[in-house]
Amino acid sequence: MRPKSGGAPVMQNAKISRNQSKQFRQRFYNLFTGPPALAFIPAISLAAFWFGGEGALLVFAAVLPAAYLLSGGFTGYLGSDSDDTFHENGLLTRQSMSKRCEAVYAETMQTSQKSCIHVIEIEGFNDLVARFGQAAGDMVVHRVGERLAGVIRDNDFIGQIGDARFAVCVSPVRQLSLELCIQMAGRLQTAAEEPTSIDGTVIYTDVCIGFCQHNRAPHRNPADWLEAACVALHSAQSRGASSIRAYSEEMHQERKARRELHEDVVAALESGEITPWFQPQICTDTGKITGFEALARWTHPIRGVIPPAQFLPAIEATNSLERLAEIMIYHSFRAIKKWDAAGVEIPQVGVNFAGSDLSNPKLVEKVKWDLDRFELTPDRLAVEVLETVVANSPDDMISRNINALGALGCRIDLDDFGTGNASIASIRRFSVSRIKIDRSFVAKADRDPEQQRMISAILTMAERLQVETLAEGVETVGEHVLLAQLGCSHVQGFGIARPMPFDQTLEWIAAHNAKLDEVPQIMQTRPK
Repeated sequence: MRPKSGGAPVMQNAKISRNQSKQFRQRFYNLFTGPPALAFIPAISLAAFWFGGEGALLVFAAVLPAAYLLSGGFTGYLGSDSDDTFHENGLLTRQSMSKRCEAVYAETMQTSQKSCIHVIEIEGFNDLVARFGQAAGDMVVHRVGERLAGVIRDNDFIGQIGDARFAVCVSPVRQLSLELCIQMAGRLQTAAEEPTSIDGTVIYTDVCIGFCQHNRAPHRNPADWLEAACVALHSAQSRGASSIRAYSEEMHQERKARRELHEDVVAALESGEITPWFQPQICTDTGKITGFEALARWTHPIRGVIPPAQFLPAIEATNSLERLAEIMIYHSFRAIKKWDAAGVEIPQVGVNFAGSDLSNPKLVEKVKWDLDRFELTPDRLAVEVLETVVANSPDDMISRNINALGALGCRIDLDDFGTGNASIASIRRFSVSRIKIDRSFVAKADRDPEQQRMISAILTMAERLQVETLAEGVETVGEHVLLAQLGCSHVQGFGIARPMPFDQTLEWIAAHNAKLDEVPQIMQTRPK
């Protein structure tokens, strides 16, 4: 990002100085008009008696209270900003900021003027602290706060309402359209994202901004105004770095829906609403089904099928991931038994195991018990582990559980390969049976030479390591054909079939096998 011109820092420092001067004048006024002024009354009374005698003392005693009340002493104090609290950087605390916002909201209701709250947060602040240290993180926050204070008007308010989160409230004005709010957000973002130099190290920061105009606050409630801006910030953060979002009623409804999901998810697990749907995996040589992957789906009685991206955070928040894994394993093993009873050959089912599942010391015992319960051999279960879990796992319980499941005879699939920086040594250390190439490498591979080179490199590595490969997210015939030509062993994706409930799998298997019977076998399969 380009630094500002030479005159900008001078103007910014001038604005900061005016803000500090304003705060000093406010505190000086509070000192002599608020309750602290009572400490001076005895001294003033003694001076009046000393210089004017009893008459002067009586006049002082009668006049001073009346003058103090007429000037709005205590009333002015109680209704003013004198009880504001500030951070060391001179910015309002969250409590004081909330009070200021409520006062501004009340003024806009009385005068029909307009206002807006912007909430700004430094992205990846915890990572920044981990990399550069807490002192550097504090310095970045301090500098960002100064820059934000430097671009707002003197009568606007700014507070620090989190470790790396700020709020700016516009004092009431006659005109404040959505476009003006967006322009202001852009100015705040430009100022906040300027690089910070600390001891010769330049630190770059990204910020997301959410804002809410006063007339869009939920329920027209001042208490919800600042919170609405925070909701808009969360929406901006979900869309990536340096995003800006304005609060809308849809966000409120989405948030309400997420809260309801949190409340319903535990009951849904126990009532059987959350079950696995199965997506087939096929061999690129023969076209035969080589397995299914079990994917959690929530069949809500009112909302219909809810994808995992919407309810998995709720499951994680309620500490129910272990219960979800138990349900997935049970239904997957039950599906295998039903396929066997129907006379169809399904070699294995892949079940995803999260890091919290793999941290359970009793995991291997549970898997053994379920295998014995359904009279299945361990090779019928493919333990799917995210590459990020493998890459970040030292020699701890996660490592021991993965190795123990592999030693038991379960297959170990490394999921989303190419996104987690797992080393070749990790692949060998965990006895990985198959790597699943992430969708990001597969997309448009039939048209993008760079994608083809990446896939070829992965396949060459897997071949040397004698590890099978499966490409995820195959959506087109062209991608399927290319992967087969490059030597990828298995494919999976919407181009093959979408995830389906168990009741639909038998029909799909029959239709797929019928297609295979119609294809003449004119090519010899290559050795694996």
